Amino acid sequence: MNSESSPTGTALPASGLPEIPAGSREFVMRFSSTPRGARLARRLVSHRLDVWGYAYDSPANEALTLVAAELVANAVRHGRVPGRDFEVRLVATAGPVRLEVSDSRAERVPPLSPREPPGDTESGRGLMIVAAVADRWGIVPRTKGPGKTVWAECVL
Repeated sequence: MNSESSPTGTALPASGLPEIPAGSREFVMRFSSTPRGARLARRLVSHRLDVWGYAYDSPANEALTLVAAELVANAVRHGRVPGRDFEVRLVATAGPVRLEVSDSRAERVPPLSPREPPGDTESGRGLMIVAAVADRWGIVPRTKGPGKTVWAECVL
């Protein structure tokens, strides 16, 4: 994990996560590491964006909901530790909207350069979608407990 820079090479603070500017909006919630928790997280991200003025059918809401779906699915499938939840943090600022998904599994870190899986494999394309939809994304160690945080930013 690289806590010093994002895949695009932009420097980040020592924590790896940017500070929240005054006047920004933030949504943070923990979810059970289950398919049901992932579905609820995705729906609440979409709902929160709608409340903040990004209508459900807007390209911004659709893009961030897609990114949320991929990241929370990965947290449940690859980052699950029995008895531990995952956390979603959504921050809207005057600049990009940032989505962070934190899980408790530090030893399972996704590649920063996702590759197409071989043949007709039914899975393994989630981070390719995130990389295509988000303007920036990366992985940093989790600041509150064990694990990692996978984040993505979309400029709207």
